[in-house]
Amino acid sequence: MQLVCDCHVHTLSSGHAYSTITECAREASKKGLLLIAITDHAPAMPGGTHLLHFQNLKVLPRTLHGVQLLRGVEANILDDGGTLDMEDEVLESMDLVIASLHQLCFQPGSVRDNTRAAFSAMKSRHVDIMGHPDDSRIPLDYEELIRAAVDTGTMLEVNDSSLRPTAFRENAERNMDVLLNIAMRLGARLIVSSDAHFHEDVGNLSLAKSMLERHAIPESIVANTSVARLLSWLK
Repeated sequence: MQLVCDCHVHTLSSGHAYSTITECAREASKKGLLLIAITDHAPAMPGGTHLLHFQNLKVLPRTLHGVQLLRGVEANILDDGGTLDMEDEVLESMDLVIASLHQLCFQPGSVRDNTRAAFSAMKSRHVDIMGHPDDSRIPLDYEELIRAAVDTGTMLEVNDSSLRPTAFRENAERNMDVLLNIAMRLGARLIVSSDAHFHEDVGNLSLAKSMLERHAIPESIVANTSVARLLSWLK
């Protein structure tokens, strides 16, 4: 399986990432990627990015070092109503929107409450990807989550960063095994991402790719095996 896009990339603007857009694009080019999405953290994340940053992304070129750039955001889900920390007007201007549950921005509740939060966010016409739904600290009902993802046309992220030995998310590999089994059965759309916070991690997707191969996931349900497929699946 060849993965040609990395759609979860953070830059200095996220506050706890350490590289520039140019460094990330150069690394993507070096690794043979065709497209990356710059998805800095939205304002509710401590140290996160001011709204003005996202409103001004229009100044970015559409290609850099031969790599196509998408202008995106990793928005924070704030409550079990699926409220995001960015106004619809700004979300509308993004090429790609990830919605994620982060403990720094969301108070975990019951499995039912957490799943309702994710489902409510995915119903937004702006949300393309449910970010890293793999952390036991924010437990989810995967059957319900994946049915909601299918119903709303939302991609579910297989996050390479979650699977690394240095990861702080709990039980990610075990949870992703469960998620992938259900995703195959229900025909969910998947996307593999690095969640890079340093440019050398852009395009580092090997752990997530190995999981997909172990589960015999077909390329046809993985967005970033094709630029055309990825773009056609964006809401």
